[in-house]
Parts: sequence; structure tokens; C-alpha cells
Amino acid sequence: MRYFIELQYDGAAYCGWQRQPDMPTVQGTIEDALTKLLRQPTEIVGAGRTDTGVNASFYVAHFDTSTEIDCAHIAYKLNAMLPHDIAIKRIYGVAEDLHARFDAVEREYTYLLSPVKSPFRRHSAWICYYTLDVAKMNEAAKYLLEVEDFTSFAKLNSNNKTNICHVSHAEWVTESDGTLRFTIRADRFLRNMVRSIVGTLVDVGRERYTVEEFRAIVDSRDLSRASSGAPPQGLFLSNVKYKGQMQ
Repeated sequence: MRYFIELQYDGAAYCGWQRQPDMPTVQGTIEDALTKLLRQPTEIVGAGRTDTGVNASFYVAHFDTSTEIDCAHIAYKLNAMLPHDIAIKRIYGVAEDLHARFDAVEREYTYLLSPVKSPFRRHSAWICYYTLDVAKMNEAAKYLLEVEDFTSFAKLNSNNKTNICHVSHAEWVTESDGTLRFTIRADRFLRNMVRSIVGTLVDVGRERYTVEEFRAIVDSRDLSRASSGAPPQGLFLSNVKYKGQMQ
């Protein structure tokens, strides 16, 4: 039987989602706990990779079992076994052929940027002291909805079959405490794409680039023209949607 897990994690202590030999990862930590709990080797498949230090406020993975399980009980026990920085929100049965990665039709990332130093935000935001023109950042971000090729923001040597992505939403919002929240949604994302976009948009906000120059960077399909990627701790995978869930 196949089950989906919905979970959250603070990525500060992990070398990303994907299991790696002799390295702490979110996938490896959950797999080890599930294997002990279910008393059989259990692999999980995630909705996508997150890099070292990147967080997830909403993440989906699947795993298979040979027999039916009590989802609420397993979720409770799993939470008791896992470290404090990984939280299982719920486990539920799905169709045998529903795939956490390949059947996702939309993913959403959120990036948080704090204008003031805070010891409580060091793992959850980019502490950024630049004075930023948010209106220009949003004007530039709108162009992301008009293009398909995101080679300018694709990490080198990632072996992507294609750098084509379809962005449906990209917007900065200033929250009441001054935190800047960037939300971007697309059918797929390239490795390091969101952090590269955020870093370049911040450079628009600090007037290193004009909006027109940002568009030229996108159109150039040249990674060397984009800014350095934003720090990982401000980035969250914040939603994953599947067919039938889209509005």
C-alpha cells in the first residue's frame, strides 16, 4: 500500500533532503526512523530536492508497505522518534500509482528577508540591511511569468533535461514587522533557481540592476550574468499540489 506523508523541517542541520552517504539528510533521518518503526526496510520518495540549509513548511513524500498501517498511530510514533527539527503533520493512504514527485503539478517556494538582526531568525530568514525598492522588485518579478527558459538561474552541471519552467505567480509582500516575503509558484523548479532569482531581484531593489537589465539577464540564458544566490536559510518549500487539488 502507498502512503503520503506531509511534513515540515528546519534544514539548518541537514545536507539537504536527499539521502547521502555519511551525511545527515532529512530523507535519511526519516527513512531510518520508519525502518525501525515498521520493522522492515522502508524508502521514502520526496516531492523534490531541497539543498543544504533550506527549509520546508510544507513537504510531501510517499512510502510503500506490504500491509495496511494505522496512519495516526504511525505519525504519532514517528514524531516521537524524529529529532525536534522534523515534524510529521499527517500520514494518509493514496492510490498505488500516485507519485509524490512525478505527479506534483505545482510547487510553491517562499523566501523571507528580514531588515533587522534577530537571533530568532538566523535559520529562517536572510538578514539583509539593504534599502530596497520593493515596487521595482515586483515589476521585475512579473517578467518571470512571461518567459519559459530559466537557464540564467539554473545551477551548472545539474543535468537537467530541460530548463523550461512555467511560473504562475511571483510577488514580494512587505509584512507588518517589515519582513519581506517572496512567493513564487511554478510547475517545476531548477536546482538553485529560486535563490538565484531572489539574489538578482534584491540587486534590482538595491538599484544594482534596472528592471530592463533584469529582463536582459533572463533573456540572456547566461548564468554568469545573474547575481549570487540568496542564502539558503531564508528559503522554504511552502506548498505542493497534485492533480485534483488545483483551483
